[in-house]
Amino acid sequence: MFIELTDHLKCIADHAEQFVVLLPDRMDGRRVMAGTVGCPVCGTVVPVVEGEMDFGGPIAPMAGQTSLTAETIVTFLGLDGPGGFIAIVGGAGESAAGVSSLMPGARLVLVNPPPGVTGSETTSVVRAGRLPIKASSMRGVVVSADHGADPAWVTAAVEAGLPGNRVVVESTLSPPDHLEVLARTDHLWVARKPVATLRR
Repeated sequence: MFIELTDHLKCIADHAEQFVVLLPDRMDGRRVMAGTVGCPVCGTVVPVVEGEMDFGGPIAPMAGQTSLTAETIVTFLGLDGPGGFIAIVGGAGESAAGVSSLMPGARLVLVNPPPGVTGSETTSVVRAGRLPIKASSMRGVVVSADHGADPAWVTAAVEAGLPGNRVVVESTLSPPDHLEVLARTDHLWVARKPVATLRR
């Protein structure tokens, strides 16, 4: 995981959102390969093993193939310029290498990607039963169908996106009313978070 990602992570326990503390044991450049991440509120400790974190909790099973490719993800997010973090939740994480090549300079956070997908110079892998990402911290968020059927994951994904930026969700659930819907089919929607109403 990238050391800078620590600023965007939160504990998944049921308490108010709080920063976490990273204690790295082994680094590879800016990547933390081994160490621990701790929550100062509840004392939860999450190990970093070979660059990956596992916050625990039940993870949604993969429910078939995602329709999201690297090209569609980049198009739907509509981002200009490098930098920042983009979260990709679930099966679409298999397209991480393609997204990275199309968006040089962006850092990807793969939450519960398919088995065999590992971290790299451009991606961090996190596994968790709930989205461990702070509110209003991601330049873009993508949720695959395997997690998009769960309202809790959709709500958390919307919260994690920066105001003014987009959320892409594979789901038959309706987008929250406060979002500006840019595109929608019967199984996918793209929406923008309004700036004024979600600023904290």
